[in-house]
Amino acid sequence: MINLVVLISGSGSNLQALIDACAAGTIDARIAAVISNRPNAFGLERARQAGVAAHCIDHTEYGSREEFDCQLQQQIDHYQPDLVVLAGFMRILTPAFTRHYLGRMLNIHPSLLPKYPGLNTHQRALDAGDASHGVTVHFVTPELDGGPNVVQAIVPVLPADDAAALARRVLAQEHVIYPLAVSWFAEGRLQMDDNRCLLDGQPLPASGYIIDSRR
Repeated sequence: MINLVVLISGSGSNLQALIDACAAGTIDARIAAVISNRPNAFGLERARQAGVAAHCIDHTEYGSREEFDCQLQQQIDHYQPDLVVLAGFMRILTPAFTRHYLGRMLNIHPSLLPKYPGLNTHQRALDAGDASHGVTVHFVTPELDGGPNVVQAIVPVLPADDAAALARRVLAQEHVIYPLAVSWFAEGRLQMDDNRCLLDGQPLPASGYIIDSRR
């Protein structure tokens, strides 16, 4: 069983999916702590309800990104995690921080990376007239949303979609693929090597493992 630390900034729906999967035994892991950069994040309450240590390190109290990341790293390392999981953590992390956790930090991003790194991904997909959209779990590297892909879920873009409707469809798949990726890591099946993802010792394609919900 591995130790997880989960970083959040908001409601924590992906955190809840991980809590539920750990409780069900789907993931052979325990969530040692949840840390938020926002004191009012509802995900902190989800953690407390699950009996998980919940901490806030308010980024507004620090004079620089480096100072905040240093404090965050100290709090994370107190729990000696095998894996750090970013679950809606809305901070750009410094290169020193990401290098410290290289190969043992995952993020989930609501687009089919490398398309649409950054924010407003659903509206950007609609504005581009994309027929498909989705979500990616990837390892974190110093490049923003640029680490190697682990798994992607593809969803259709429907004619009546607005950004909110598309976001709901993507979120449902987030709750599927994030526990899946974390379970692979917990089982020793997933690793990052030379900026590539290996699953069961075999390199994954650049897109990662694909789950296509359009079928």
